[in-house]
Amino acid sequence: MAGVYRPRHPERSVLHRVLSHHFERFLAEYESRFEREYGYFRPVVKEVVEKYLDCGNPRCGFARIRCPACREEYLLTFSCKTRGFCPSCQAKRVEMWGEWVRERLLWDVPHRQVVFTIPKMLRIFFKFKRRLLGDLSLAALRALKLYFEAAAGEPLIPGVIAVIQTFGDRINFHPHLHFLVTCGGLDAAGVFHEIARIDDARLSGLFAREVLAILVAKGLLSPEWAERLLSWRHSGFNVHSLVRTETKAEAERVGKYMIRPVVSLERLEFIEPEGRVGYRIGGKDGERESMDYLEFIARVTSHIPNKGQVMVRYYGLYANAYRGRAKKGGSSIIRVLREGNRSFSSKGWAVLIRKVYEVDPLKCPKCGGRMTVMAFLTRASVIDRIIDHLKISFTAERPPPASELQDLPLISIILISKGMMGFHDETGNVVGAFDKRKFLSMNLRAMTIWTTLSISAISFSVQIADLSAISFPGKRPDHDRK
Repeated sequence: MAGVYRPRHPERSVLHRVLSHHFERFLAEYESRFEREYGYFRPVVKEVVEKYLDCGNPRCGFARIRCPACREEYLLTFSCKTRGFCPSCQAKRVEMWGEWVRERLLWDVPHRQVVFTIPKMLRIFFKFKRRLLGDLSLAALRALKLYFEAAAGEPLIPGVIAVIQTFGDRINFHPHLHFLVTCGGLDAAGVFHEIARIDDARLSGLFAREVLAILVAKGLLSPEWAERLLSWRHSGFNVHSLVRTETKAEAERVGKYMIRPVVSLERLEFIEPEGRVGYRIGGKDGERESMDYLEFIARVTSHIPNKGQVMVRYYGLYANAYRGRAKKGGSSIIRVLREGNRSFSSKGWAVLIRKVYEVDPLKCPKCGGRMTVMAFLTRASVIDRIIDHLKISFTAERPPPASELQDLPLISIILISKGMMGFHDETGNVVGAFDKRKFLSMNLRAMTIWTTLSISAISFSVQIADLSAISFPGKRPDHDRK
């Protein structure tokens, strides 16, 4: 039985607190610190983050909910509905998508999850040209259909749900594909042929050739380099297909895992002494990735999809075009499709909250009766009066302060430690205590040396950038750069 709904507080999460207090600084320092690694700043990042920071903010509107029996009432704030970024909104989107897939899309046949990964050395192409992610998905589809044709002896049409993921376990940029595939496909006569297993090594070889053919055709890779990669014993291309499902419910669970949010709030934590963000990898005892606040923001926001970029695609039996033709046809397999396409009604917000958080937002916390929505309030003047009267606040607490040494060059930190600790002779005895004037003089010299080295590095980087522009034409910005 669902419990009583308690208003959530997104402003208390690690993600919200870091973005709320450090995003403006991130914008100011992006060009100098992150542009070379992540590409030119994409305007969609600022738009999505600002929407997320208003998710659950009562100043942006709310629903007034009241119990007709005991007159108990509360305010339910609106969500941001951003795609793939807000953990709360994405969790509700996942539940709604999973139910639609189970009720409307999936065939009642075994399915298999097939994961396609590419070598690290090729990720840069997809990092700076996001449109290539769609081509990567099509390359995997062609490889899969070629494998099914070789296994069955004739062309087959499988049902495929393809999800493009750009994040790895460390929130790093790691483009790869998750396919939910029917274990087999239809032939020209409408007969379903089951493919009991997949040889990952053979499918990986087909996938590698398809991907390299795309990069060569677009002039991003020379044919000689492509052949060299194919000749390596461990090329970096990999396919994993061991996860198999027998029922629609199992396939739904795998599909929901495939479209999960970028970060898990449960894995985020503050590292108090250093003032950094820790992201746990794996279980409770797993390794922890440590990042400063700006690096964390850079990693998380790099996975925000561009406007119009399709991250979930449907091929073969699950494609809209095929399903539309099937509804107009009259073969035996069309009748199966029609039996599977039952009517599906979009679930309301209360049902989604009950599924995601296992609580009922319309259950009265006082008497247990059913509550009703009295009004949706969006007018600023009315909202302000209610919030001021109820003394509601929506303020993110400032994260732990970052260590001052994080913003200093390494050579300066070394000299600071020398000045604080004193100097030692050959026997290890301290021969000098802390001298403030000496410390300031040493630190000034360190900063001068660091500035000189930085200028030289920038000059060298400009020369390298000119060379890379010649050897890698796809690196110039078109707002697809990461």
